[in-house]
Amino acid sequence: MTTPSPRASALHRRTVLGTATAATVGAAALTGSPGHATSTAPSYFRHGVASGDPLPDAVLIWTRLTTSSRRADVRWEVAHDARFRDVVRRGTFTTTASRDHTVKVDVTGLSPATWYHYRFVHAGVASRVGRTRTAPGPDATPDNLRFGVVSCANLQAGWFSAYRGLAARDDLHAVVHLGDYLYEYGPSQYGYGFDDEDIRSHEPAHEMVSLADYRRRHAQYKRDADLQDLHAKYPWIVTWDDHEVTNDQYAGGAENYNTDLGEGAYRKRRARAHRAYDEWMPVRMDGTARLRDGDRLYRRLRFGRLAEISMLDLRSHRDAQASAPGPDVSDPDRTITGRQQLDWLKDSLHPGRAQWKVIGNPVMIAPVDFAGLPDALLDPINDVTGLLPRDGVPYNVDQWDGYTDDRREVFQHIRDHQVTDALFITGDIHSGWACELPYDASTYPVGASAGVEFVCSSVTSNNLKDITGTPPRTTSLAVEALITANNRHIKYLDFDSHGFSVLDLTPARAQMDWYVIGDRADRDTDITWAVSWATRTGTGRVEPAEEPV
Repeated sequence: MTTPSPRASALHRRTVLGTATAATVGAAALTGSPGHATSTAPSYFRHGVASGDPLPDAVLIWTRLTTSSRRADVRWEVAHDARFRDVVRRGTFTTTASRDHTVKVDVTGLSPATWYHYRFVHAGVASRVGRTRTAPGPDATPDNLRFGVVSCANLQAGWFSAYRGLAARDDLHAVVHLGDYLYEYGPSQYGYGFDDEDIRSHEPAHEMVSLADYRRRHAQYKRDADLQDLHAKYPWIVTWDDHEVTNDQYAGGAENYNTDLGEGAYRKRRARAHRAYDEWMPVRMDGTARLRDGDRLYRRLRFGRLAEISMLDLRSHRDAQASAPGPDVSDPDRTITGRQQLDWLKDSLHPGRAQWKVIGNPVMIAPVDFAGLPDALLDPINDVTGLLPRDGVPYNVDQWDGYTDDRREVFQHIRDHQVTDALFITGDIHSGWACELPYDASTYPVGASAGVEFVCSSVTSNNLKDITGTPPRTTSLAVEALITANNRHIKYLDFDSHGFSVLDLTPARAQMDWYVIGDRADRDTDITWAVSWATRTGTGRVEPAEEPV
Protein backbone atom coordinates (compact mmCIF):
# COMPACT_ATOMS: atom_id res chain seq x y z
CA MET A 1 0.00 0.00 0.00
CA THR A 2 1.51 3.32 -1.04
CA THR A 3 1.67 5.64 1.94
CA PRO A 4 2.20 9.39 2.18
CA SER A 5 5.26 11.22 3.37
CA PRO A 6 5.29 12.41 7.00
CA ARG A 7 3.78 15.73 7.98
CA ALA A 8 4.51 17.89 10.98
CA SER A 9 1.68 19.08 13.24
CA ALA A 10 -1.11 17.50 15.28
CA LEU A 11 -4.69 17.35 14.15
CA HIS A 12 -7.60 16.89 16.53
CA ARG A 13 -11.07 16.08 15.33
CA ARG A 14 -13.87 13.66 16.10
CA THR A 15 -15.69 11.86 13.34
CA VAL A 16 -19.00 10.06 13.68
CA LEU A 17 -19.56 7.57 10.88
CA GLY A 18 -22.48 5.44 9.83
CA THR A 19 -25.71 5.64 7.87
CA ALA A 20 -29.18 6.71 8.87
CA THR A 21 -30.09 3.05 9.15
CA ALA A 22 -27.00 2.09 11.15
CA ALA A 23 -27.41 -0.46 13.91
CA THR A 24 -25.07 -0.65 16.87
CA VAL A 25 -22.72 -3.56 17.32
CA GLY A 26 -24.07 -4.11 20.82
CA ALA A 27 -26.76 -6.39 19.45
CA ALA A 28 -27.96 -9.53 21.16
CA ALA A 29 -25.69 -11.68 18.98
CA LEU A 30 -22.59 -10.18 20.57
CA THR A 31 -20.98 -11.24 23.83
CA GLY A 32 -17.75 -10.59 25.70
CA SER A 33 -14.49 -12.35 24.95
CA PRO A 34 -12.96 -15.05 27.16
CA GLY A 35 -10.40 -14.15 29.80
CA HIS A 36 -10.36 -10.41 29.06
CA ALA A 37 -6.86 -8.94 29.35
CA THR A 38 -6.39 -6.62 32.32
CA SER A 39 -3.51 -4.98 34.19
CA THR A 40 -3.44 -8.06 36.45
CA ALA A 41 -2.54 -10.42 33.57
CA PRO A 42 0.32 -12.79 34.47
CA SER A 43 3.69 -11.17 33.90
CA TYR A 44 5.00 -14.26 32.10
CA PHE A 45 2.42 -13.90 29.32
CA ARG A 46 2.29 -10.18 28.60
CA HIS A 47 1.62 -10.68 24.88
CA GLY A 48 -1.48 -12.77 25.25
CA VAL A 49 -2.39 -16.00 23.49
CA ALA A 50 -3.46 -16.73 19.92
CA SER A 51 -4.51 -19.55 17.62
CA GLY A 52 -4.67 -19.96 13.88
CA ASP A 53 -4.85 -21.97 10.67
CA PRO A 54 -7.66 -24.30 11.78
CA LEU A 55 -7.84 -27.71 10.14
CA PRO A 56 -10.47 -30.40 10.80
CA ASP A 57 -8.13 -32.21 13.19
CA ALA A 58 -5.57 -29.56 14.20
CA VAL A 59 -5.01 -25.93 15.10
CA LEU A 60 -1.99 -23.80 16.00
CA ILE A 61 -1.76 -22.23 19.45
CA TRP A 62 0.70 -19.46 20.29
CA THR A 63 2.06 -17.38 23.14
CA ARG A 64 5.24 -15.63 24.16
CA LEU A 65 7.04 -16.06 27.50
CA THR A 66 8.40 -12.92 29.15
CA THR A 67 11.57 -14.13 30.85
CA SER A 68 15.27 -13.34 31.19
CA SER A 69 16.19 -17.03 30.96
CA ARG A 70 17.78 -18.19 27.74
CA ARG A 71 15.78 -21.43 27.89
CA ALA A 72 12.47 -22.22 29.58
CA ASP A 73 9.76 -24.88 29.56
CA VAL A 74 6.13 -23.93 28.98
CA ARG A 75 3.31 -26.38 29.53
CA TRP A 76 0.27 -26.18 27.25
CA GLU A 77 -3.20 -27.67 27.57
CA VAL A 78 -6.21 -27.93 25.27
CA ALA A 79 -9.60 -28.79 26.73
CA HIS A 80 -13.28 -28.94 25.89
CA ASP A 81 -14.09 -26.61 28.80
CA ALA A 82 -12.72 -23.30 30.03
CA ARG A 83 -11.97 -24.76 33.49
CA PHE A 84 -9.80 -27.52 31.98
CA ARG A 85 -11.64 -30.37 33.65
CA ASP A 86 -11.77 -32.21 30.30
CA VAL A 87 -8.26 -31.86 28.86
CA VAL A 88 -7.87 -33.55 25.48
CA ARG A 89 -4.27 -32.63 24.61
CA ARG A 90 -1.32 -31.42 26.66
CA GLY A 91 2.43 -31.15 26.35
CA THR A 92 5.56 -29.14 27.13
CA PHE A 93 7.31 -26.76 24.77
CA THR A 94 10.89 -25.58 25.34
CA THR A 95 11.37 -22.03 24.16
CA THR A 96 14.66 -20.16 23.87
CA ALA A 97 16.06 -16.70 23.31
CA SER A 98 16.94 -17.73 19.74
CA ARG A 99 13.21 -17.73 18.91
CA ASP A 100 12.47 -14.66 21.05
CA HIS A 101 10.85 -16.93 23.67
CA THR A 102 7.80 -17.50 21.46
CA VAL A 103 5.80 -20.72 21.72
CA LYS A 104 4.00 -22.15 18.69
CA VAL A 105 2.41 -25.60 18.86
CA ASP A 106 0.51 -27.46 16.15
CA VAL A 107 -2.06 -29.33 18.24
CA THR A 108 -3.26 -32.43 16.37
CA GLY A 109 -5.74 -35.22 17.04
CA LEU A 110 -8.70 -32.87 17.51
CA SER A 111 -12.31 -33.29 16.40
CA PRO A 112 -13.77 -31.36 13.45
CA ALA A 113 -16.02 -28.31 13.90
CA THR A 114 -15.39 -28.21 17.64
CA TRP A 115 -14.74 -25.36 20.05
CA TYR A 116 -11.74 -25.82 22.37
CA HIS A 117 -10.09 -23.82 25.13
CA TYR A 118 -6.33 -23.61 25.60
CA ARG A 119 -3.78 -22.12 27.99
CA PHE A 120 -0.09 -22.07 28.81
CA VAL A 121 1.58 -22.50 32.21
CA HIS A 122 5.07 -21.55 33.38
CA ALA A 123 6.41 -21.73 36.94
CA GLY A 124 2.91 -22.41 38.21
CA VAL A 125 1.48 -19.29 36.55
CA ALA A 126 -1.18 -19.73 33.85
CA SER A 127 -1.81 -17.53 30.86
CA ARG A 128 -5.24 -16.19 30.07
CA VAL A 129 -7.54 -18.79 28.52
CA GLY A 130 -7.92 -18.73 24.76
CA ARG A 131 -10.74 -20.16 22.70
CA THR A 132 -10.36 -21.73 19.26
CA ARG A 133 -12.29 -23.84 16.78
CA THR A 134 -11.37 -26.54 14.29
CA ALA A 135 -12.63 -26.55 10.70
CA PRO A 136 -15.46 -28.83 9.57
CA GLY A 137 -14.53 -32.20 8.10
CA PRO A 138 -13.80 -32.49 4.37
CA ASP A 139 -17.27 -33.83 3.53
CA ALA A 140 -19.23 -31.74 6.02
CA THR A 141 -22.00 -29.44 4.75
CA PRO A 142 -22.29 -26.62 7.30
CA ASP A 143 -25.31 -24.34 7.13
CA ASN A 144 -23.06 -21.30 7.24
CA LEU A 145 -19.55 -20.06 7.88
CA ARG A 146 -18.86 -16.61 9.31
CA PHE A 147 -15.56 -14.75 9.38
CA GLY A 148 -14.36 -11.41 10.65
CA VAL A 149 -12.32 -9.64 7.95
CA VAL A 150 -9.71 -6.96 8.69
CA SER A 151 -6.60 -5.31 7.27
CA CYS A 152 -4.25 -2.35 7.68
CA ALA A 153 -3.89 -1.80 11.43
CA ASN A 154 -1.46 1.07 12.06
CA LEU A 155 -0.91 1.52 15.79
CA GLN A 156 0.31 5.11 15.39
CA ALA A 157 -2.91 6.07 13.56
CA GLY A 158 -5.33 5.14 16.33
CA TRP A 159 -6.86 2.63 18.69
CA PHE A 160 -7.85 -0.81 17.46
CA SER A 161 -11.59 -0.34 18.01
CA ALA A 162 -12.31 -2.58 15.02
CA TYR A 163 -10.71 -5.46 16.90
CA ARG A 164 -12.81 -4.57 19.94
CA GLY A 165 -15.95 -4.77 17.81
CA LEU A 166 -15.10 -8.20 16.46
CA ALA A 167 -14.03 -9.53 19.86
CA ALA A 168 -17.44 -8.52 21.23
CA ARG A 169 -19.17 -10.87 18.79
CA ASP A 170 -19.92 -14.49 19.59
CA ASP A 171 -21.05 -15.60 16.13
CA LEU A 172 -17.80 -16.00 14.16
CA HIS A 173 -15.83 -19.09 13.23
CA ALA A 174 -12.50 -17.35 12.55
CA VAL A 175 -10.88 -14.00 11.71
CA VAL A 176 -9.19 -13.39 8.36
CA HIS A 177 -6.43 -10.75 8.34
CA LEU A 178 -5.50 -9.67 4.81
CA GLY A 179 -2.23 -7.93 5.55
CA ASP A 180 -0.49 -4.93 7.11
CA TYR A 181 -0.87 -6.43 10.56
CA LEU A 182 1.79 -3.91 11.64
CA TYR A 183 3.73 -1.01 10.10
CA GLU A 184 7.44 -0.40 9.74
CA TYR A 185 7.59 3.37 10.22
CA GLY A 186 9.14 5.26 13.12
CA PRO A 187 7.33 7.84 15.25
CA SER A 188 5.88 10.90 13.49
CA GLN A 189 5.72 8.97 10.22
CA TYR A 190 2.34 8.00 8.79
CA GLY A 191 0.19 8.60 11.83
CA TYR A 192 -3.35 9.88 12.42
CA GLY A 193 -4.98 12.22 9.96
CA PHE A 194 -3.78 15.14 7.87
CA ASP A 195 -0.86 15.96 10.18
CA ASP A 196 0.27 12.39 10.89
CA GLU A 197 -0.20 12.72 14.64
CA ASP A 198 0.97 9.76 16.70
CA ILE A 199 -1.94 8.49 18.79
CA ARG A 200 0.55 5.89 20.07
CA SER A 201 4.20 6.02 19.06
CA HIS A 202 5.95 3.01 17.59
CA GLU A 203 8.63 1.05 19.41
CA PRO A 204 11.51 1.09 18.69
CA ALA A 205 11.53 4.82 17.94
CA HIS A 206 12.75 4.36 14.37
CA GLU A 207 11.85 2.40 11.25
CA MET A 208 12.22 -1.31 11.87
CA VAL A 209 15.13 -2.83 9.94
CA SER A 210 16.97 -5.32 12.19
CA LEU A 211 15.61 -8.59 13.56
CA ALA A 212 15.47 -6.99 17.02
CA ASP A 213 13.42 -4.12 15.53
CA TYR A 214 10.86 -6.41 13.93
CA ARG A 215 10.55 -8.49 17.09
CA ARG A 216 10.07 -5.43 19.27
CA ARG A 217 7.39 -4.01 16.97
CA HIS A 218 5.50 -7.31 16.96
CA ALA A 219 5.73 -7.31 20.75
CA GLN A 220 4.34 -3.80 20.95
CA TYR A 221 1.33 -4.61 18.77
CA LYS A 222 0.56 -7.75 20.74
CA ARG A 223 0.43 -5.77 23.98
CA ASP A 224 -2.68 -3.99 22.68
CA ALA A 225 -5.64 -5.19 24.78
CA ASP A 226 -8.17 -5.20 21.93
CA LEU A 227 -5.84 -7.19 19.70
CA GLN A 228 -5.19 -9.63 22.55
CA ASP A 229 -8.93 -10.08 23.10
CA LEU A 230 -9.59 -10.87 19.46
CA HIS A 231 -6.68 -13.30 19.25
CA ALA A 232 -7.94 -15.05 22.39
CA LYS A 233 -11.53 -15.28 21.10
CA TYR A 234 -11.06 -16.83 17.63
CA PRO A 235 -8.51 -18.58 15.44
CA TRP A 236 -6.91 -16.28 12.86
CA ILE A 237 -6.10 -16.89 9.19
CA VAL A 238 -3.47 -14.39 8.08
CA THR A 239 -1.34 -13.26 5.19
CA TRP A 240 1.03 -10.35 4.82
CA ASP A 241 0.99 -7.40 2.48
CA ASP A 242 3.92 -4.97 2.29
CA HIS A 243 4.29 -3.22 5.65
CA GLU A 244 5.18 -6.39 7.51
CA VAL A 245 8.53 -5.80 5.75
CA THR A 246 8.39 -2.30 4.23
CA ASN A 247 6.23 -0.19 1.92
CA ASP A 248 5.54 -1.42 -1.64
CA GLN A 249 7.91 -4.34 -1.42
CA TYR A 250 8.53 -6.83 -4.21
CA ALA A 251 10.83 -9.84 -4.63
CA GLY A 252 14.04 -7.85 -4.87
CA GLY A 253 13.39 -4.51 -3.19
CA ALA A 254 10.82 -1.96 -2.06
CA GLU A 255 9.79 1.67 -2.40
CA ASN A 256 10.72 2.32 1.23
CA TYR A 257 14.23 0.96 1.00
CA ASN A 258 17.68 2.42 0.42
CA THR A 259 18.51 0.96 -2.98
CA ASP A 260 22.19 1.95 -2.59
CA LEU A 261 22.51 -1.01 -0.20
CA GLY A 262 21.71 -3.44 -3.02
CA GLU A 263 19.28 -6.29 -3.48
CA GLY A 264 21.28 -8.66 -1.28
CA ALA A 265 20.93 -6.37 1.71
CA TYR A 266 17.21 -6.03 1.03
CA ARG A 267 16.78 -9.79 0.96
CA LYS A 268 18.50 -10.01 4.35
CA ARG A 269 16.10 -7.40 5.72
CA ARG A 270 13.12 -9.29 4.33
CA ALA A 271 14.45 -12.55 5.80
CA ARG A 272 14.62 -10.90 9.23
CA ALA A 273 11.06 -9.62 8.86
CA HIS A 274 9.80 -13.04 7.78
CA ARG A 275 11.59 -14.72 10.66
CA ALA A 276 9.98 -12.40 13.20
CA TYR A 277 6.60 -12.94 11.53
CA ASP A 278 7.03 -16.71 11.77
CA GLU A 279 7.97 -16.39 15.45
CA TRP A 280 5.16 -14.05 16.43
CA MET A 281 2.17 -15.09 14.29
CA PRO A 282 -0.15 -18.12 14.67
CA VAL A 283 0.44 -19.32 11.13
CA ARG A 284 1.96 -22.34 9.39
CA MET A 285 4.71 -21.16 7.07
CA ASP A 286 5.83 -23.76 4.59
CA GLY A 287 3.06 -25.90 6.03
CA THR A 288 4.52 -26.32 9.54
CA ALA A 289 4.75 -24.65 12.94
CA ARG A 290 8.53 -25.07 12.92
CA LEU A 291 10.72 -22.01 12.48
CA ARG A 292 13.24 -21.46 9.71
CA ASP A 293 12.04 -24.32 7.52
CA GLY A 294 10.77 -21.98 4.82
CA ASP A 295 8.68 -18.85 4.36
CA ARG A 296 6.00 -19.96 1.90
CA LEU A 297 2.83 -18.27 3.12
CA TYR A 298 0.28 -19.07 0.41
CA ARG A 299 -1.87 -22.01 1.49
CA ARG A 300 -5.41 -23.42 1.49
CA LEU A 301 -7.79 -24.05 4.38
CA ARG A 302 -10.86 -26.20 3.69
CA PHE A 303 -14.17 -25.74 5.55
CA GLY A 304 -16.13 -28.78 4.46
CA ARG A 305 -17.89 -28.66 1.12
CA LEU A 306 -19.12 -25.12 1.68
CA ALA A 307 -15.87 -23.14 1.36
CA GLU A 308 -12.14 -23.21 0.90
CA ILE A 309 -9.96 -20.20 1.67
CA SER A 310 -6.81 -19.78 -0.42
CA MET A 311 -4.51 -17.17 1.13
CA LEU A 312 -2.19 -15.44 -1.34
CA ASP A 313 1.28 -13.92 -0.87
CA LEU A 314 1.48 -11.09 -3.41
CA ARG A 315 4.80 -9.60 -2.26
CA SER A 316 7.46 -12.29 -2.06
CA HIS A 317 7.29 -13.49 -5.66
CA ARG A 318 6.29 -10.41 -7.66
CA ASP A 319 8.39 -8.42 -10.10
CA ALA A 320 9.11 -4.78 -9.35
CA GLN A 321 6.21 -2.45 -9.97
CA ALA A 322 6.22 -0.74 -13.36
CA SER A 323 7.87 2.67 -13.12
CA ALA A 324 4.90 4.20 -14.95
CA PRO A 325 1.69 2.91 -16.51
CA GLY A 326 2.28 1.68 -20.03
CA PRO A 327 3.07 -1.52 -21.93
CA ASP A 328 4.97 -3.02 -18.97
CA VAL A 329 1.76 -3.56 -16.99
CA SER A 330 0.61 -6.14 -19.56
CA ASP A 331 4.01 -7.77 -20.13
CA PRO A 332 3.48 -11.56 -19.83
CA ASP A 333 6.99 -11.89 -18.44
CA ARG A 334 6.07 -9.78 -15.40
CA THR A 335 4.16 -11.36 -12.52
CA ILE A 336 2.50 -10.44 -9.24
CA THR A 337 2.15 -14.05 -8.05
CA GLY A 338 5.12 -15.91 -9.48
CA ARG A 339 4.56 -18.88 -11.79
CA GLN A 340 4.30 -21.52 -9.06
CA GLN A 341 1.77 -19.56 -7.01
CA LEU A 342 -0.27 -18.66 -10.10
CA ASP A 343 -0.62 -22.32 -11.05
CA TRP A 344 -1.53 -23.09 -7.44
CA LEU A 345 -4.17 -20.31 -7.50
CA LYS A 346 -5.68 -21.70 -10.70
CA ASP A 347 -5.89 -25.11 -9.02
CA SER A 348 -7.73 -23.43 -6.12
CA LEU A 349 -10.23 -22.13 -8.66
CA HIS A 350 -11.48 -25.49 -9.85
CA PRO A 351 -15.07 -26.76 -10.13
CA GLY A 352 -14.22 -29.88 -8.13
CA ARG A 353 -13.27 -27.97 -5.01
CA ALA A 354 -15.57 -26.54 -2.32
CA GLN A 355 -18.54 -24.40 -3.36
CA TRP A 356 -17.20 -20.98 -2.35
CA LYS A 357 -13.66 -20.49 -3.64
CA VAL A 358 -12.62 -17.69 -1.29
CA ILE A 359 -9.33 -16.02 -2.23
CA GLY A 360 -7.56 -14.10 0.55
CA ASN A 361 -6.20 -11.38 -1.73
CA PRO A 362 -3.86 -8.74 -0.24
CA VAL A 363 -4.25 -6.23 -3.13
CA MET A 364 -7.25 -5.41 -5.30
CA ILE A 365 -7.89 -7.51 -8.43
CA ALA A 366 -10.90 -5.67 -9.92
CA PRO A 367 -9.88 -3.34 -12.77
CA VAL A 368 -10.28 0.39 -12.11
CA ASP A 369 -10.56 2.85 -15.02
CA PHE A 370 -11.83 6.41 -14.93
CA ALA A 371 -11.25 9.96 -16.07
CA GLY A 372 -12.15 13.52 -15.21
CA LEU A 373 -10.93 13.83 -11.63
CA PRO A 374 -9.76 17.29 -10.51
CA ASP A 375 -5.97 17.68 -10.30
CA ALA A 376 -6.27 18.77 -6.66
CA LEU A 377 -7.51 15.30 -5.73
CA LEU A 378 -4.84 13.25 -7.47
CA ASP A 379 -2.28 13.30 -4.66
CA PRO A 380 -4.77 12.64 -1.81
CA ILE A 381 -6.32 9.69 -3.64
CA ASN A 382 -2.91 8.30 -4.50
CA ASP A 383 -1.91 8.54 -0.84
CA VAL A 384 -4.78 6.20 -0.04
CA THR A 385 -4.98 3.88 -3.03
CA GLY A 386 -2.21 4.54 -5.57
CA LEU A 387 -4.93 4.36 -8.23
CA LEU A 388 -4.21 7.55 -10.15
CA PRO A 389 -0.89 8.08 -11.91
CA ARG A 390 -0.43 11.78 -12.63
CA ASP A 391 -0.59 11.25 -16.40
CA GLY A 392 -4.14 10.00 -15.96
CA VAL A 393 -3.58 6.49 -17.29
CA PRO A 394 -5.95 4.25 -15.32
CA TYR A 395 -3.69 1.75 -13.60
CA ASN A 396 -2.54 1.12 -10.05
CA VAL A 397 0.80 -0.51 -10.70
CA ASP A 398 1.07 -1.92 -7.15
CA GLN A 399 -2.12 -3.98 -7.56
CA TRP A 400 -3.30 -6.48 -10.17
CA ASP A 401 -3.84 -3.52 -12.54
CA GLY A 402 -0.04 -3.38 -12.78
CA TYR A 403 0.21 -7.07 -13.67
CA THR A 404 -2.70 -7.54 -16.04
CA ASP A 405 -1.42 -10.68 -17.76
CA ASP A 406 -1.61 -12.61 -14.48
CA ARG A 407 -5.17 -11.34 -13.97
CA ARG A 408 -6.12 -12.23 -17.54
CA GLU A 409 -4.79 -15.76 -17.03
CA VAL A 410 -6.78 -16.19 -13.79
CA PHE A 411 -10.01 -14.88 -15.35
CA GLN A 412 -9.53 -16.95 -18.51
CA HIS A 413 -9.02 -20.04 -16.36
CA ILE A 414 -12.30 -19.32 -14.56
CA ARG A 415 -14.10 -18.94 -17.89
CA ASP A 416 -12.52 -21.99 -19.55
CA HIS A 417 -13.31 -24.28 -16.62
CA GLN A 418 -16.76 -22.78 -15.92
CA VAL A 419 -15.79 -22.02 -12.33
CA THR A 420 -18.58 -20.56 -10.20
CA ASP A 421 -18.61 -18.78 -6.84
CA ALA A 422 -15.11 -17.31 -7.02
CA LEU A 423 -14.96 -14.74 -4.21
CA PHE A 424 -11.94 -12.49 -3.69
CA ILE A 425 -11.72 -10.79 -0.27
CA THR A 426 -9.20 -7.97 -0.23
CA GLY A 427 -7.54 -5.40 2.03
CA ASP A 428 -4.75 -2.86 1.40
CA ILE A 429 -6.51 0.27 0.09
CA HIS A 430 -8.17 1.57 3.29
CA SER A 431 -11.64 1.70 1.76
CA GLY A 432 -14.72 -0.45 1.27
CA TRP A 433 -15.65 -1.84 -2.16
CA ALA A 434 -18.12 -4.34 -3.63
CA CYS A 435 -17.20 -5.25 -7.20
CA GLU A 436 -17.98 -7.67 -9.97
CA LEU A 437 -15.05 -9.02 -12.00
CA PRO A 438 -15.85 -8.53 -15.70
CA TYR A 439 -14.07 -10.47 -18.39
CA ASP A 440 -14.25 -7.25 -20.45
CA ALA A 441 -14.63 -4.11 -18.36
CA SER A 442 -14.96 -1.88 -21.43
CA THR A 443 -18.31 -3.39 -22.46
CA TYR A 444 -19.64 -4.40 -19.04
CA PRO A 445 -22.40 -5.14 -18.01
CA VAL A 446 -22.66 -6.76 -21.42
CA GLY A 447 -20.90 -10.07 -20.92
CA ALA A 448 -20.19 -12.19 -17.89
CA SER A 449 -18.32 -11.79 -14.60
CA ALA A 450 -15.55 -14.08 -13.38
CA GLY A 451 -16.64 -13.61 -9.77
CA VAL A 452 -16.97 -11.04 -7.03
CA GLU A 453 -14.57 -8.97 -4.91
CA PHE A 454 -15.34 -7.56 -1.46
CA VAL A 455 -12.76 -5.10 -0.08
CA CYS A 456 -12.64 -4.29 3.64
CA SER A 457 -11.68 -0.89 5.01
CA SER A 458 -8.66 -0.28 7.23
CA VAL A 459 -8.59 -0.83 10.97
CA THR A 460 -6.85 2.54 11.45
CA SER A 461 -4.67 3.47 8.45
CA ASN A 462 -5.50 6.81 6.81
CA ASN A 463 -8.08 7.06 4.04
CA LEU A 464 -9.26 9.87 1.77
CA LYS A 465 -10.87 12.17 4.34
CA ASP A 466 -7.80 11.79 6.57
CA ILE A 467 -5.35 12.65 3.79
CA THR A 468 -7.35 15.65 2.56
CA GLY A 469 -8.29 16.88 6.03
CA THR A 470 -11.92 17.26 4.94
CA PRO A 471 -15.07 16.16 6.79
CA PRO A 472 -16.36 12.66 6.03
CA ARG A 473 -18.81 12.26 3.17
CA THR A 474 -17.82 15.55 1.49
CA THR A 475 -14.87 15.43 -0.92
CA SER A 476 -15.11 11.67 -1.16
CA LEU A 477 -18.65 11.69 -2.55
CA ALA A 478 -17.59 13.25 -5.85
CA VAL A 479 -14.62 10.87 -6.14
CA GLU A 480 -16.78 7.83 -5.46
CA ALA A 481 -19.37 8.98 -7.99
CA LEU A 482 -16.73 9.43 -10.71
CA ILE A 483 -15.16 6.05 -10.09
CA THR A 484 -18.45 4.14 -10.06
CA ALA A 485 -19.70 6.03 -13.13
CA ASN A 486 -16.60 5.01 -15.09
CA ASN A 487 -16.55 1.45 -13.75
CA ARG A 488 -19.97 -0.14 -14.01
CA HIS A 489 -18.73 -3.29 -12.29
CA ILE A 490 -17.99 -1.33 -9.08
CA LYS A 491 -21.25 -1.28 -7.16
CA TYR A 492 -20.19 0.13 -3.78
CA LEU A 493 -17.32 2.36 -2.67
CA ASP A 494 -16.60 4.13 0.63
CA PHE A 495 -13.35 6.11 0.78
CA ASP A 496 -13.93 7.52 4.28
CA SER A 497 -14.59 4.82 6.85
CA HIS A 498 -12.44 2.68 9.14
CA GLY A 499 -13.58 -0.55 10.74
CA PHE A 500 -14.07 -4.23 9.99
CA SER A 501 -16.20 -6.52 7.87
CA VAL A 502 -18.08 -9.75 8.49
CA LEU A 503 -18.30 -12.33 5.71
CA ASP A 504 -21.12 -14.88 5.94
CA LEU A 505 -21.27 -17.87 3.58
CA THR A 506 -24.27 -20.15 3.01
CA PRO A 507 -25.12 -22.52 0.16
CA ALA A 508 -27.41 -19.81 -1.25
CA ARG A 509 -25.26 -16.65 -1.03
CA ALA A 510 -22.20 -14.87 0.33
CA GLN A 511 -22.73 -11.59 2.20
CA MET A 512 -20.27 -9.00 3.44
CA ASP A 513 -21.29 -6.53 6.17
CA TRP A 514 -19.22 -3.37 6.67
CA TYR A 515 -18.99 -1.94 10.20
CA VAL A 516 -17.43 1.46 10.79
CA ILE A 517 -15.86 3.08 13.82
CA GLY A 518 -15.97 6.71 14.87
CA ASP A 519 -12.86 8.63 15.87
CA ARG A 520 -9.73 6.47 15.85
CA ALA A 521 -8.23 8.73 18.54
CA ASP A 522 -11.04 7.78 20.95
CA ARG A 523 -10.42 4.37 22.51
CA ASP A 524 -14.14 4.00 23.32
CA THR A 525 -15.48 5.27 20.01
CA ASP A 526 -18.81 4.10 18.64
CA ILE A 527 -19.11 1.18 16.20
CA THR A 528 -22.02 1.03 13.76
CA TRP A 529 -23.21 -1.08 10.85
CA ALA A 530 -22.91 0.81 7.59
CA VAL A 531 -23.94 -1.37 4.64
CA SER A 532 -24.16 -4.96 3.37
CA TRP A 533 -23.69 -6.46 -0.08
CA ALA A 534 -24.28 -10.04 -1.22
CA THR A 535 -23.74 -12.33 -4.16
CA ARG A 536 -26.13 -15.17 -4.91
CA THR A 537 -24.73 -18.57 -5.77
CA GLY A 538 -23.70 -18.98 -9.38
CA THR A 539 -24.34 -15.37 -10.45
CA GLY A 540 -20.98 -13.59 -10.21
CA ARG A 541 -22.95 -10.42 -9.44
CA VAL A 542 -23.43 -8.33 -6.30
CA GLU A 543 -26.56 -6.74 -4.88
CA PRO A 544 -27.33 -4.73 -1.74
CA ALA A 545 -28.57 -6.57 1.34
CA GLU A 546 -31.07 -4.90 3.63
CA GLU A 547 -29.52 -5.84 6.95
CA PRO A 548 -26.42 -7.42 8.46
CA VAL A 549 -26.27 -11.12 9.22
